[in-house]
Amino acid sequence: MRLPFILDVALGLIFIYLILSLLASEIQELIATVLQWRAVHLRKSIEILLAGDLENSKAKEIIELTNKIYTNPLIKSTNQEAKGFLSTFPRKLTWFIAAKTRYMEKLVSKSLLGTTTFGDQSSAPSYISGDNFATTLIEELKIPKLIYNLTVLRLEKFKEQRLQEVRDVLIRLQKKIENNQLSSQITKDIGNDFKNLTKEYTDLVNDFKNNKYDIDTIVERMKDSLYKYVDNFEANIDDEHEFLKETLKRLQALRDHIFQNVDEAIILGGLKPNINEIVQLMNKSSAICTEMETTIHDENSATYQTIRELIDSLPPVIVENISTLAKRAQYRAKSTEEGIKILRGELESCFDNSMERAGGVYKRNAKGVAILIGITLAVGANADTFHIIDRLSKDTVLRDTIVYKAVQTIEKSNSTNSNSAKPDINTQEILNEISLPIGWTNENLQTQLNLQAIKNGGWPIFDILSMIIGWLISGIAIAMGAPFWFDLLSKVMNVRNAGKSPKPAKNQDDN
Repeated sequence: MRLPFILDVALGLIFIYLILSLLASEIQELIATVLQWRAVHLRKSIEILLAGDLENSKAKEIIELTNKIYTNPLIKSTNQEAKGFLSTFPRKLTWFIAAKTRYMEKLVSKSLLGTTTFGDQSSAPSYISGDNFATTLIEELKIPKLIYNLTVLRLEKFKEQRLQEVRDVLIRLQKKIENNQLSSQITKDIGNDFKNLTKEYTDLVNDFKNNKYDIDTIVERMKDSLYKYVDNFEANIDDEHEFLKETLKRLQALRDHIFQNVDEAIILGGLKPNINEIVQLMNKSSAICTEMETTIHDENSATYQTIRELIDSLPPVIVENISTLAKRAQYRAKSTEEGIKILRGELESCFDNSMERAGGVYKRNAKGVAILIGITLAVGANADTFHIIDRLSKDTVLRDTIVYKAVQTIEKSNSTNSNSAKPDINTQEILNEISLPIGWTNENLQTQLNLQAIKNGGWPIFDILSMIIGWLISGIAIAMGAPFWFDLLSKVMNVRNAGKSPKPAKNQDDN
């Protein structure tokens, strides 16, 4: 058997597989679009990422957190939708079909939590970038609010401790004043100055609560207020009483001890909580949580209520997973802001790795669907591989026509080469121009099953088995995808091109 003949048969078979693969790809793409497979798969992958495994991904708190992520403006804005009735009607139709499909899934599974939904939305994005996800998750976990409220809590404690230290010095002074003759005006001035210091510290804490100044500015102004108070105390006393000078020295020593360095005062006061402390605060049994409850004696406090509500809204499994990432981030972070930045990077990297694995799962699932579609298409089109090879090997005109069209298609595709992974081929045009050896025609069935033998009472069992096996081979071949067959067609064409391209068949125009 001559090599050109074998190559022509191979070209014809590959070309038919290519055409059917393109049809199967369009069918699969249509189904994926209507049923929103990509969006559903992405959401389920996010739920598994948040939960840590498939079983916990069905938990109510995981579903609720995922809904919050999807309704976040940053994520919601990625799902762009067209405007106008004509533009939105097809999308609304696909949303309706997809919603009914998910509803049927719910009825089958008998579990609301086992069904993937998009919350109150009809559709969802098919792609979310890692940075958007990380930013949204940090926001929905209320980490910035936890940082703010913990800072407020510690600033209140810092204020009370500083005032109490000054108050302790003044209490010692008060005892000595009672035993000595001292001007009532001096006593009054000392008392008024302390009241002013207390008011200034309270106002500064309120300024921070109202986001008027940052923590560095607040502590710097607290330092200035204490320095002013000590200076006023020095101006109020006289040189006659030694115990007043001793009190002044104590106040000066206290001032220098507290505010010798503002940055050090902030660190010692814990006024810039590190990211690991914030995540520990999410754990009700942690030392940070105990510190909060010990510091705030009033459970009706607005700060206490806010922090408690934030903590109670977090799923335990999320807290555990985020804690691991936070510890890794804390080792490299020198400040709260840097810790959040590193944590965001860790979350982004974790999300990207998870989506890479989810993409592999989606491809495997898509390949399984492609095989089912391929076999269905092979049966529906009666694309029997054995019959196709038989027709191509015996019908010279058909073989030359298909080979010529294959050569023409390759050349046209190469001349309009685009970077698209999918070959640009007009399947409808090719099907109209060429009568492929497929379909449920009498001619094909006569060759495949020997209809005359069936009429005479015989059953061609082996022919039927051969046809079924031919369908299966064609179905698997179709599932290989159009890019695979297009590349293979190009390679076979290069081998065959040692000679001239065949002339079009005489009766090609008649088809």
